[in-house]
Amino acid sequence: MAPPAPSKSSWFRTFHPRPQARFTLVCLPYAGGSASAFFSLSRRLPADVEVLAAQYPGRQDRLREPCLETVPDLARGAFDELGALVAGRPFALFGHSLGGAVAFELARLLERGGPAAPCALFVSGRRAPSVEGDRGVRFRDDEGLVDELRELEGTDSRVLDEPELLRLVLPTLRADYGAAETHRTGADAVVAGPVVALAGDRDPHVGLDEVEAWRGHTTGAFEMKVFPGGHFFLTDHEPEIAALVTDTLHATLRPGPVAG
Repeated sequence: MAPPAPSKSSWFRTFHPRPQARFTLVCLPYAGGSASAFFSLSRRLPADVEVLAAQYPGRQDRLREPCLETVPDLARGAFDELGALVAGRPFALFGHSLGGAVAFELARLLERGGPAAPCALFVSGRRAPSVEGDRGVRFRDDEGLVDELRELEGTDSRVLDEPELLRLVLPTLRADYGAAETHRTGADAVVAGPVVALAGDRDPHVGLDEVEAWRGHTTGAFEMKVFPGGHFFLTDHEPEIAALVTDTLHATLRPGPVAG
């Protein structure tokens, strides 16, 4: 996996600069994840889409910074830098798991007081924010956290088998799970822009009905896409997801709804 690309922003990394791109895709990672999680997607997207991948505090080149422990704090941190980076270009938000919750709160901030609102919100592998889903993973001992990672199959087994790497990862992971598990909104928390919800049909912890419930969190268009696989279905279906993102972005420049 690629190291974080140099950036003038503390919050965002650009692995494949495309200054002539027509769109920006802002990507928010899952619990324990980093900007590098979106390196491959960034490379795969066409030349008219540039990716800004969020680097939360407490990992990789921000390892010495304290982790943020709530979804609103993560969204606010991203919001404070994002405006200047997306000015003058249509942009969308894409978040997986914890990142889906952060993307939703970031979209709400942008709609209320940002320089522009996202043209689409992609929420992947995440239940709707009004659906209860606290499994208490953050309270498990270190062995329990590792068991969780093995079950979800989203972490390199070399990390899980290396005590020194685990020592660095587990505090961040615990903080991220705390943010993800405690985030909850009322059913009246909505965005105005279109929402595209992505799900794995064998995700052990996020049911399809819980993903479908995102429909109630937008006053705009809603679309749900289901892929074969577990919680990290996006790894196995990256070409299809890249095409979905690209088509959705291109549709925002055409008359008519983005999604139905």
